[in-house]
Amino acid sequence: MTVQQTLSIIKPDAVGKNNIGDIIARLEKKGLNIVAAKMLHLSKEQAEQFYAVHKERPFYGELVQFMTTGPVLAMVLEGEDAILQNREIMGATNPSEAAPGTIRADFASSIEENAVHGSDSPETAGFEIPFFFTQEEILKRTR
Repeated sequence: MTVQQTLSIIKPDAVGKNNIGDIIARLEKKGLNIVAAKMLHLSKEQAEQFYAVHKERPFYGELVQFMTTGPVLAMVLEGEDAILQNREIMGATNPSEAAPGTIRADFASSIEENAVHGSDSPETAGFEIPFFFTQEEILKRTR
């Protein structure tokens, strides 16, 4: 097993429903440590840049619009196989297909408003983490 870092975003729908604490508790209970966190309201330009990989997909415009509807909580998670662990905790993108007990099964209302985002690979994490955080903002857990 490898210690990894991954980006996790609690999206505007889950922030608006006050699910932040419940989501963080699930991540921590599975052994993921938060090593950086910040709440921000993405501008249209930021959302377009962050999701540029999806620019040619039909849902891109709706995704950008949704991600700018309210604040998000961006976090860097660290732990053993953090990318895979986070994706398992999140559940399938479509909440109707997400396993019971996953974040999306419990907190998402639709495939569009699916509560959370997580990096899907080390390469993606390598782009996504520095999009939101400088190295100085990512803190080692010492206790």
